[in-house]
Amino acid sequence: MKALTPLIALLVVSNLFGSDNNSTLKLEEYISRYKQKEFELDYKKNEAESLKLRDSWISPLQLNYRYNKSNPYDNTQTTKNASISWNQPIFRSGGIIYGIKFANASRRYSQYSIDVQKRKLIKDAIALLMQIKQSELRLAKQKKRVQNSKIKVEQKRQEYLSGDLDSGFLDNEIIQFNIVKQALFDIEASKEKLISRFKALSDIDYKTAFIPHLENISKEEFLKHNIVLELYNAQKRKNDYAKKVTAAKYLPAFSLNASYNRDEVNNPNFAGTTVPSQPPTNYYAYGFSLSMPLDWNTFRDIESAKIDYLKADVMIEDKKRELLSLYEQVEQNLKKIQNKIDLAQQNYDIYAKLLSDTKKLYKAGYKTRMDVDLLQNSADMAKLDMEIFRIDKQLELLDLYEYYTPKGAVLR
Repeated sequence: MKALTPLIALLVVSNLFGSDNNSTLKLEEYISRYKQKEFELDYKKNEAESLKLRDSWISPLQLNYRYNKSNPYDNTQTTKNASISWNQPIFRSGGIIYGIKFANASRRYSQYSIDVQKRKLIKDAIALLMQIKQSELRLAKQKKRVQNSKIKVEQKRQEYLSGDLDSGFLDNEIIQFNIVKQALFDIEASKEKLISRFKALSDIDYKTAFIPHLENISKEEFLKHNIVLELYNAQKRKNDYAKKVTAAKYLPAFSLNASYNRDEVNNPNFAGTTVPSQPPTNYYAYGFSLSMPLDWNTFRDIESAKIDYLKADVMIEDKKRELLSLYEQVEQNLKKIQNKIDLAQQNYDIYAKLLSDTKKLYKAGYKTRMDVDLLQNSADMAKLDMEIFRIDKQLELLDLYEYYTPKGAVLR
């Protein structure tokens, strides 16, 4: 399949899916401002959570204040204590570095997860736009069919009145007219449902909204620039660092600790005897500690984290196979739809030739105006069929573009 000029997907700049039409929209504009705001907040929350996780290795300062009042031996005594302390690990056998990398990998994974959700929603909105356009074409085609059915009823009526036709044939044509008329109402109802669904997703006017034209993508490009595979690769990197963090927490750790204290006792008592109050005592302490946990489940915990990493590898290969299957299915569907377009083109050519001949016969007085109108409507319906099938191709390609993100595209 022909490789596509790189798609600028979900960019804060202009073009949508690579089109010559200048009436483009930013992808965000296909969904409502409320949904845009939801995604914006999701991105901000992800950023905040990742920063919190990145800096979680930094220990907090502990501030303490204690006040006690007692009356042993009928003598009121007060005790005050204030302290500030800090116990900071500075070496965890690589665990701190891996923890920071894990936080960054988690941020990228979560961002891709949001991107995938956002892209799916935008794809749904564009698909609804295409389906609405398709419904309009189907309505136009069905109106032509209604006109033809009406003409046939009139032809049968004239033949019946002239005695050349049994009334049963006229009845059947009237029934057929009612059927095609009812089908017209069904298409109108279907279109209204599509419009309602689109309005639930988007603020833009479906009547004037730009509908992008999609081109074919090669299999290599589809897999090379695929947002879902990026998501799975981000999960693999995240699990890799999680495995290393898990292993590091069972290895030796080195920490620094320091504290500053102030103690004050008023009216101290000892065995019922009041002793002189001493001035407040200020003192500090500092040092270091070495630690290493010996846990019965150490190797099980590490093995579990390792399995998560290995599973991510398997999931990537499985997702590739799933995406290849999707690509091949779309490719097959495109060929079938193209066959329908070719057949509609052949029908149009036949009707166009018949129409041209019938117009000549009409001018010569051998055919009626109704004969001309019947063939004109049939030719128009074949032409509308081609347009309907072309949108079917666009809907198939949209299933691929939901995942396609060329290098340089920023899903924000």
